Amino acid sequence: MKTLYYNGKIYTGEGSAEAFITEGDRFIKVGTNEELLKDEYDEKVDLEQKFVCAGFNDSHMHLIGLGNALNVAKLDEHSDSLEGMLEYLKGFKNEKNITEGQWIKGRGWNQDYFTDVKRMPSKHDLDKLFADNPVILTRACGHCAVLNSLALKLTHVEEDTPAPLGGAIDYENGLLYDNAIDMIEGYIPAPSKDEIKQMIKSSSAFLNSFGITSSQSDDYSSFRQLPFEVINDAYKEMIASGELTVRVYEQSNFTDLNELDRFVKAGNVTGVGDLMFKIGPLKMLGDGSLGSRSANLSIPYNDDPDTCGFCLFSDEQMNAMVAYANSHNMPVAVHAIGDKCLDQVLNAIELALKEHPREDHRHGIVHCQISRPDQLKKIAELKLHVYAQSVFLDYDNHIVEARVGKKLASTSYSWKTLMKNGVTVSNGSDAPVEIPDVMKGIECAVTRTSLDGTGPYLPDEAFTVKEAIDSFTKCSAIGSFEEGYKGMIKENYLADFVILDADPFETEPKRLHEIKIKATYLGGHCVYQN
Repeated sequence: MKTLYYNGKIYTGEGSAEAFITEGDRFIKVGTNEELLKDEYDEKVDLEQKFVCAGFNDSHMHLIGLGNALNVAKLDEHSDSLEGMLEYLKGFKNEKNITEGQWIKGRGWNQDYFTDVKRMPSKHDLDKLFADNPVILTRACGHCAVLNSLALKLTHVEEDTPAPLGGAIDYENGLLYDNAIDMIEGYIPAPSKDEIKQMIKSSSAFLNSFGITSSQSDDYSSFRQLPFEVINDAYKEMIASGELTVRVYEQSNFTDLNELDRFVKAGNVTGVGDLMFKIGPLKMLGDGSLGSRSANLSIPYNDDPDTCGFCLFSDEQMNAMVAYANSHNMPVAVHAIGDKCLDQVLNAIELALKEHPREDHRHGIVHCQISRPDQLKKIAELKLHVYAQSVFLDYDNHIVEARVGKKLASTSYSWKTLMKNGVTVSNGSDAPVEIPDVMKGIECAVTRTSLDGTGPYLPDEAFTVKEAIDSFTKCSAIGSFEEGYKGMIKENYLADFVILDADPFETEPKRLHEIKIKATYLGGHCVYQN
């Protein structure tokens, strides 16, 4: 059936239009009202002068992790104070009828938002209220978790337990960082495949409500104890039943070369799959986060000179993993927040490309936050892709200079500079680290301020509205080798589009986050309507 959508303010990705016709899952014509109203169609929809653009593509997030976060205690909504968070947890336990011995899980706390104390939560705080339940509460960034004494006991973490490479344990306070969290996951009950499917379903609907039709998602790291086959099968079963409402490009996270080799030999190489679920790059976590001071810096933290953070892989491991992926025609997408970690990643990619040259490799850096001018130049020279998260500025504006000092802060989050040097920069949310609110991300990209007005931070790095929208559409498609059929409103492209209640090009920059999603379409079918 041919459906005409007309009388719209359409940004195609290349210019403007008033109307388009869809048939099946594709756009088949794009043009003016006058042209297309004369054409053949079976049904017509009046867009009522609403703004329309290609469906948003979150180029780095954790779709299953988001689904899990939607079901556990939502600490991001209750972390104005430590006391308030603990009170909320007491109510959460009662509301969910969590009985003695059952795990209490939560995610989203951020000690920088606590108004009553200036520290992270500790096991002592949790022990006072939850002596009979194991508790694990993950920080908003996902790189730090606090456990109570019972949880430490059940996961066999003791005072003299050595921390793994790329991790740290603060036993006195019950805090685990990065790879130390992975170390205990085998002791925490894993979800079933049906529960994974429910997580995918709930997070997909959540994404649709923000206009998102495509997700480049790191899912294998959400529950390390689950083999990748379980995740892949869950997606395939949802596609077969018609329940998946977001296209997924799997950023395949592995920490072990043998497991990566098993994955590839099972036929999982970049590009394998269909239009709904496809294998993407090798995803690696190079270091921690700025908020938890576990991002690996080349200098000590300005506000904690006793630490520089840490990398999660040795140079030898990083080099071997990147080289293997590169030689198997698989891009890498490596999380690098600290500049020392970025040195490690850039070196590994450069070595891999010298050993096995590839012209259109599309290796990339995820986050690319703390950086130096020499590194920005190297990223352009290596023709890397950068997966940015402009929405991080909403929080990081408050801490970046305090964490890394004025000199490093003056050359960081420099995504516009990278664009000027020819680097393709896509955008995303890293959900559940942040809510996948695309309009909020677009505002932060354009204003370089927090929503509370803090900033602007390096205003010369601000995107135009066009660049910000492109970073969530056509540039994200480039990151996944899908620019030939996704990310624009164009003939023969996938009919993934979003209708907004206001035109971003005509909206005051500080009000961009107020624009509402009216409807989201995937392959010509409405998957969300407000």
